[in-house]
Amino acid sequence: MANIVRIAIAQINCVVGDLAGNAARILRCCEEARSAGAGLVLTPELALCGYPPEDLLLRDGFYRECANALERLAREVSGITLVIGHPHQDGGKRYNAASVVRDGRIIGTYYKHTLPNYTVFDEARYFEPGDSAYVFQVGETRFGLNICEDTWGPLGPLTTHPDDHNVRLGINICADAWEAVAPRAAREAGAEVLLVLNASPYHMGKQAARHDVMRERATETGLALVYANLVGGQDELVFDGGSFALDRHGEKVCQLPLFEEALGLVTFADGEPQRGAFAEPEPVEAEVYKALCLGVRDYVGKNRFPGAIVGLSGGVDSALTLCIACDALGAERVRAVMMPSQYTAQMSLDDSREIARNLRVRYDEIPIGPAFDAFLGLLAKQFAGRPADAAEENLQARIRGTLLMALSNKFGSIVLTTGNKSEMAVGYATLYGDMAGGFAVIKDILKTLVYRLCGYRNGIQRVIPERVLTRAPSAELRPNQTDQDSLPPYDVLDAIISAYMENDLSPAEMTAQGFDAESVKRVVEMIHRSEYKRRQAPIGIRITHRGFGKDWRYPITSRYREPYE
Repeated sequence: MANIVRIAIAQINCVVGDLAGNAARILRCCEEARSAGAGLVLTPELALCGYPPEDLLLRDGFYRECANALERLAREVSGITLVIGHPHQDGGKRYNAASVVRDGRIIGTYYKHTLPNYTVFDEARYFEPGDSAYVFQVGETRFGLNICEDTWGPLGPLTTHPDDHNVRLGINICADAWEAVAPRAAREAGAEVLLVLNASPYHMGKQAARHDVMRERATETGLALVYANLVGGQDELVFDGGSFALDRHGEKVCQLPLFEEALGLVTFADGEPQRGAFAEPEPVEAEVYKALCLGVRDYVGKNRFPGAIVGLSGGVDSALTLCIACDALGAERVRAVMMPSQYTAQMSLDDSREIARNLRVRYDEIPIGPAFDAFLGLLAKQFAGRPADAAEENLQARIRGTLLMALSNKFGSIVLTTGNKSEMAVGYATLYGDMAGGFAVIKDILKTLVYRLCGYRNGIQRVIPERVLTRAPSAELRPNQTDQDSLPPYDVLDAIISAYMENDLSPAEMTAQGFDAESVKRVVEMIHRSEYKRRQAPIGIRITHRGFGKDWRYPITSRYREPYE
């Protein structure tokens, strides 16, 4: 008779610091999994406390509370084995840990070996690396544990020096071998199946990269693999879920959906996973749109804002932001505000009214002309003899920002800013004006992608007027203004931003690849000159592998510039 074990992958949405709420969610998963005949529940990385807890991990009291919550949860678990991620403090050292809970007690704990310290990750700041494998048994099947980065290698040449980390793991390999350490350690310790707890944030292309790497781990070790990933928004990060299982040949046998909670069941017979449910892949525009909706829903919901306010301009960026807000929160929790000036075109008013009607959202118009005239009167003596310039343009944006923040203060709703990545990169935005707000929804969306996302949303239901997508973009802060008065064409601008900021190409490398040298010089200089603005901008949702947030840390005061030749 075959040895059957059913594993439940708990793809859950945790809240950082909500220990009781996260524990209750995990316990419900255990109960549901037990009812479905599962013998084991696998949770994501640091599921008990949420990820990333950041500098909460520097506080001893946080570890004590996590330990107490884990003990309380363990007492409630019965009839099933639970693998739970949590922070752990032992002997003055701190670890990213996973514990195995069975029959009301903790039977063993594994410490993460490989601590990521790049892009958005700072785990070397908080944790010590583990140095041993952990294997446990359910039925007759032996399971090993890894946590996220443990499986991501290759990490460099492994050696057999007596003091080397690899030898402490009991690995005896030649010096020129390249392989992730922890998965092989689990195999050497007797594991038949590798369970991987993850808090792997989304960016475009991430799911394919995960599959490729995990396929390598499975084929290198000959172990079937179950990958449980966190889902949900946490500040600028969005975790997309997308958990899956692979057989020992690296073939996928189960795929959970992206951007939603799920409890996926994988049946193992004699250590081999059987084919289970498969969520169908979607186009990248659908992925990004869902990531943005989830990021907004969780930022607003987890921080307990009653709703959101969006300043409409009649342009493409605010139209997309309003669509996302309504789809994320429901139109009844969103308020759209149009604040026309003397430079606002009638088509902008008409298009704003139409999109608000299409989305069935509350819509207000507050003309800013009287406020603008009042400010110009106050400044008339100081501005005398000087031509109108950016000061008058930015004054309009700041009046609008003041009005939106006044509504936010009065009604409690958060202001969602509408600036895109192209604008944030080169400073085409006004401090305390259109940058004023609490959450920057499309901060990591290049302008060219903004148009693609609008097309995707209109493909579901036409809500954005076609004219919004075809007219020349304009801030409408002076007569006959267009964005291209101040910026290169967006296809050129976005390509330079992507090459320089996201992919770290030097200006010389970019010009060698055919980019126009003057455009490169101009855009790169604008990127660095605008750093002081970005430091004061609200956080926004990260959907690329490098956004203007946790993984962009350049000095404001700096005279270094890379050579252009």
